[in-house]
Amino acid sequence: MFWKFDLHTTSHIDQLLDREDVTLRELMEEDDVLQECKAQNRRLLLFLSQDHCMQELVSLITTEPPADLEERSRFKFPNIACELLTSDVSIINDKLGAEESLLEMLYNFLEQDPPLNPLLASFFSKTIGNLIARKTEQVITFLKKKEGFIGLVLKHIDASAMMDLLLRLISCVEPAPLRQEVLHWLNEEKLVQRLTELIHTGKDEERQSNASQTLCDIIRLSRDQANQMQENMEADPLLAVLESQESVAGLLKNMFEGERSEASIVNGTQVLLTLLETRRSGLEGLMDLYSQGYERSYTVNSSILNAIEPHLKDFQQILLDPPKVNAILTTVGVLEQPLGNARLHVARLVAALLQTNSPSICQELCSLSTINLLLDLFFKYSWNNFLHFQVELCVAAILNHPSSEESTRLHSVYLLHPQLFQNCQLVQKILDAWEENDKIQAEGGTRRGNMGHLTRISNMVVQNLEKGPVQAQITDLIKELPEDCRGRWESFVDETLRETNRRNTVELVRYPLVALRFLCINSLLLTSTYFLFPVKPRRVPRIAKQPISVSEQPANGIAQWYTAEISFKATINQSGDMALE
Repeated sequence: MFWKFDLHTTSHIDQLLDREDVTLRELMEEDDVLQECKAQNRRLLLFLSQDHCMQELVSLITTEPPADLEERSRFKFPNIACELLTSDVSIINDKLGAEESLLEMLYNFLEQDPPLNPLLASFFSKTIGNLIARKTEQVITFLKKKEGFIGLVLKHIDASAMMDLLLRLISCVEPAPLRQEVLHWLNEEKLVQRLTELIHTGKDEERQSNASQTLCDIIRLSRDQANQMQENMEADPLLAVLESQESVAGLLKNMFEGERSEASIVNGTQVLLTLLETRRSGLEGLMDLYSQGYERSYTVNSSILNAIEPHLKDFQQILLDPPKVNAILTTVGVLEQPLGNARLHVARLVAALLQTNSPSICQELCSLSTINLLLDLFFKYSWNNFLHFQVELCVAAILNHPSSEESTRLHSVYLLHPQLFQNCQLVQKILDAWEENDKIQAEGGTRRGNMGHLTRISNMVVQNLEKGPVQAQITDLIKELPEDCRGRWESFVDETLRETNRRNTVELVRYPLVALRFLCINSLLLTSTYFLFPVKPRRVPRIAKQPISVSEQPANGIAQWYTAEISFKATINQSGDMALE
């Protein structure tokens, strides 16, 4: 009997459109205006696509609202206008892309003096980005006619929306021939060189950060698309410039020219690290790194290494004399001389360079005793988990790569393995640090924050003594240790380390998916780049009734990596407490 009631509701927008004097603002006040637009309400679309309506919509997203309006409502109409313009409705896209007067209104937004309003900049970027994807040829033709377009975008690069706009030009243009044409245009405009020039001591930190992020994203996007394109396709000109020795040398020159600043060192190093990426980034990349195969999805261009090598001494100097950093208050007290972001990024760079297994790079690192210096920092900053992880990667890279004939010829007495065990005295430092920590705990103190990583490094040495690409060489180096040190090491491995590994058995829940989710979240949190300060041990609930040893986990698959990750990222003692390492 429902047909007795008139349940059919007519949109109030249709009622408004019946009026001849209806205004755009009245329609935008309606809560369902966006829904009706995306639902292809023909009467509404015909109204919106009128010249005066389109001009008003563009004006709303490019003009600063009056300052006397209430803050929460100032950007209400600009936001709705942006949503309408980017609703992906063909009649609006066609009108906006075909009318040069509307494109000029949009373009004029860039001609304002910086800084841009960040909200309006995001509306502008979203609208132009949508047009680049939907009306590609018309918009690209319009922008190429504007000689100062790239310069204006870079003038406002402190707004992250401008960074997004550049990336849309690189990634959202189809078909492939047109995309290649755009890449050549951006290359002719010297986009890479101009972004590199922004990473300089004298530049604003926000501009440096966004320029660095843009370069990193260009590298990753270009490499991903290069892997997908056909063999006969032309190479990406932007990537070719970025990987050239001249470009990398120019970046390094900017980083170290004049008075050193943490911002230029950090942002420049981030670009170098992206250039040195040989595998997928993020969690999948870490899983690849811990696999024994060290399979690389991308080979590092030798020109990048050739440009970096002469500046290794400059990075070494950063480790010795970093840019001034103010004291910080942590949960374990005041740190008068923090490690700093600059030195952390240098440690990341050294770890990445060691993974390339470049003989000349390794020789220079040995000559500078860089590994020894990083180990000293490892023990000095016992609560900086990011540093500990990078030093562990350095040790892993040295132990997992055998010496080639070329490296042996070039390194001579500077081989990495003797450097690690003789010059750096790795075994002695492990034993001394362990004994000192035991003494601190015996006196009622807190277990040091680097002990989990030290356990991992110790196990790594033991594993390579039993098997591995450099088993024979490491065995000989251990035999060359002083007799008392060798005896301490054997006792440590047979008793202390074995007992520690037993205690560090990870308990997993009976349900695999829940276990993986728990371990994944912990792994991501503990390796997050935002974890800058140490934390005190904290209580965590028991998550399993039946403990499962790490060694009992399957030898393959994702579970093995997660359990291995947690075993060195956290120590779960017998009372169920977790100490972050």
